[in-house]
Amino acid sequence: MKKLLIGLYFLSLLFIAQAQQPYYPDANWQAKKPEELKLNKSLIDSAIQLALKSENKVDKDLRIAIMKSYGREPNYKIIGPMKERSGPAGLIIKNGYIIGQWGDVERVDMTFSVTKSYLSTVVGIAVDNGLIKNVTDNMDRYVTDGSFDGVHNSKITWEHLLNQSSDWSGTLFDLHDWADRPPREGGIDDWKNRKLNEPGTFYKYNDVRVNLLAYSLLQVWRKPLPMVLKEKIMDPIGASTTWRWHGYENSYVNLDGLMMQSVSGGGHHGGGIFINTLDHARFGLLFLRNGKWNDKQLVSENWVNVVQQPSAAFKRYGYLWWLNTDKEWPNLSSKIYYAAGYGGNYIVIDKEHDLVVVTRWMADDKIDEVLELIIKSIENK
Repeated sequence: MKKLLIGLYFLSLLFIAQAQQPYYPDANWQAKKPEELKLNKSLIDSAIQLALKSENKVDKDLRIAIMKSYGREPNYKIIGPMKERSGPAGLIIKNGYIIGQWGDVERVDMTFSVTKSYLSTVVGIAVDNGLIKNVTDNMDRYVTDGSFDGVHNSKITWEHLLNQSSDWSGTLFDLHDWADRPPREGGIDDWKNRKLNEPGTFYKYNDVRVNLLAYSLLQVWRKPLPMVLKEKIMDPIGASTTWRWHGYENSYVNLDGLMMQSVSGGGHHGGGIFINTLDHARFGLLFLRNGKWNDKQLVSENWVNVVQQPSAAFKRYGYLWWLNTDKEWPNLSSKIYYAAGYGGNYIVIDKEHDLVVVTRWMADDKIDEVLELIIKSIENK
């Protein structure tokens, strides 16, 4: 009897230990009903209905949509692949399980600037592997083709490009830094001849400079960044084979005798990552789990923490991740951080509630309301 009790005791400890292990999906996600995790089902249903009713108003033909949005930029052109978008889609992942979904979560769609957070991750892996010694290193130590020559550009570091405070001045793949989202006032001569801000002091969202980060990272890895992302992140987390990371028709460069495409950090001129909602959720879950997938640390916990630190130039922005530090979403935790892209594409990480929420083509002014309903369903269990 004593041996039996001891055996049962150790067996119970094993079950407790297994129950405490975080869940990771295998080839297929497991779904649970909200009630199984003691969530308020009616609030989850309300969140899903609100998401479905709150479709983003950008044109379904995304070529038309971005021409309307960016057509005022001098010599604006689409030079990367494009695709018509679908309707609203999304996933709610609690404790690693799907507890709510809507729309076609297997459809591959453009994701625009959510791509930037994937790019940030590839930088992090380069740091983890010692290819980049320190993000505060000057870029001209790594890229010696003249891209960072001159009094101003030579001061720029990896960190400045990561938090979009470099104010890099130049042209890359026939795209001028000053032509990307220019001010409403002034004209071309004013924009070209503006006074440059000291790197690290002024935030400016600028896709040309993010593309420069991707180009610089290609010089470090010396192989296409989609290959790095696939090998280091997407295959280990069990992502599908349907995602793609595109550059521009003119963004091929010769490295070590091989022509490689330098990919874009978004869809501002086309390109970027095309991906389905389920794969986004796996990527989000990796960050929710501090860069670990099952027993493998794919990206260091240090990098996961660093990307969430507010930059000196703009408190709402980390290393190509958006932050809620200044309560842009006033009723949500300041610790929430997220990837965000044109047209209402989001991957939201809420560690306090062990929650990942992915939305596609949602009205930007409704995402916080949807999140509030989901979080209320957890807190009012």
